[in-house]
Amino acid sequence: MAGVAGGNDFQWCFSQVKGAIDEDVAEADIISTVEFNYSGDLLATGDKGGRVVIFQHEQESKNRPHLRGEYNVYSTFQSHEPEFDYLKSLEIEEKINKIRWLPQQNAAHFLLSTNDKTIKLWKISERDKRAEGYNLKDEDGRLRDPFRITSLRVPVLMPMDLMVEASPRRIFANAHTYHINSISVNSDHETYLSADDLRINLWHLEITDRSFNIVDIKPANMEELTEVITAAECHPHQCNVFVYSSSKGTIRLCDMRAAALCDRHSKFFEEPEDPSSRSFFSEIISSISDVKFSHSGRYMMTRDYLSVKVWDLNMENRPVETYQVHEYLRSKLCSLYENDCIFDKFECCWNGSDSAIMSGSYNNFFRMFDRNTRRDITLEASRESSKPRATLKPRKVSTGGKRKKDEISVDSLDFNKKILHTAWHPKDNVIAVAATNNLYIFQDKIN
Repeated sequence: MAGVAGGNDFQWCFSQVKGAIDEDVAEADIISTVEFNYSGDLLATGDKGGRVVIFQHEQESKNRPHLRGEYNVYSTFQSHEPEFDYLKSLEIEEKINKIRWLPQQNAAHFLLSTNDKTIKLWKISERDKRAEGYNLKDEDGRLRDPFRITSLRVPVLMPMDLMVEASPRRIFANAHTYHINSISVNSDHETYLSADDLRINLWHLEITDRSFNIVDIKPANMEELTEVITAAECHPHQCNVFVYSSSKGTIRLCDMRAAALCDRHSKFFEEPEDPSSRSFFSEIISSISDVKFSHSGRYMMTRDYLSVKVWDLNMENRPVETYQVHEYLRSKLCSLYENDCIFDKFECCWNGSDSAIMSGSYNNFFRMFDRNTRRDITLEASRESSKPRATLKPRKVSTGGKRKKDEISVDSLDFNKKILHTAWHPKDNVIAVAATNNLYIFQDKIN
């Protein structure tokens, strides 16, 4: 079966894999977020050890024109360190929960990264020249005796090896009581929002000492708490509109022009539950783990445990499209509850033209859905198919009865291998898939 990319028939092939092959994976090396920048030339990953690694797209080589340029390490830096909250006697993990790029305004690049409590704005810049010939300093940096300086010289800029520097420009702290699950840059490029379990704050990128609380769902009595915020995102074109999803499977769209505190939503998206399919696990699997606006701003996509849904912003009562990611797991929910996998938070992403969507699954499988043809495909991120230009073979899961030769049984799926984080290049058919501590990059096969 052909690949999925919005109606075009092609095959996905392996491009690169980053990360160690070791069987024993250090907890700190597990990738926790993946994000392309607006042009797709840079790809950032964050891990549980608080590090951010940025890969840069190299230009295609003239000797091998059939190969797209590869992504190579551009910069690596420690974004967050483990901390301790002495008032609450709580450890604050260094794990990077989210990375969001800011649109590029000059030669430097800027990104926001966050752990559970603190958001940081990083500047990534290049330096390939250095000043030489100072009057008050020797070449080795030592201060010269002013009385021995007999002539003035004009410092000159000399070329040097390219250096990529990452420096923290702003630190936005102490605004969240609960764990931050989302950050989203607004379309005005001046503000961004951050969301935790019960509150959403609006920040100005230049102001670190205060933020505006725009959503607060904390009840006066915590025993009355029935739902939490799971994700939030700004509209890609309207800076006054944002959405947030809840653990009850609902999405609220808010308009900041209506009121300073957006506790009363403008739109409420919820699919009526089918009473015949209700079970003990219904509430858990209906919790939304990710919400993403389409690039056009007309649709939004939500991911729950078993499915991906596409909503038209003009229709609140039901999604316009529903795609089953791994419906074959419905019979396994009991064991998935016992091993805590049922609480895994899978993300989803759109391709550049909004015609295809992608989300992850178990056994290092990831799924793609073509919105035009309604075709879908299951692919696997594995070292076995990691030969250069190797075509990815579609995978199929058998759900009982006779298993065909190429199929894999539901019972033999590895639930420790899971693809929670994926990203799609904003312009090209290039995808990044995080599988534990490895980052796989796949692209369409150019014949």
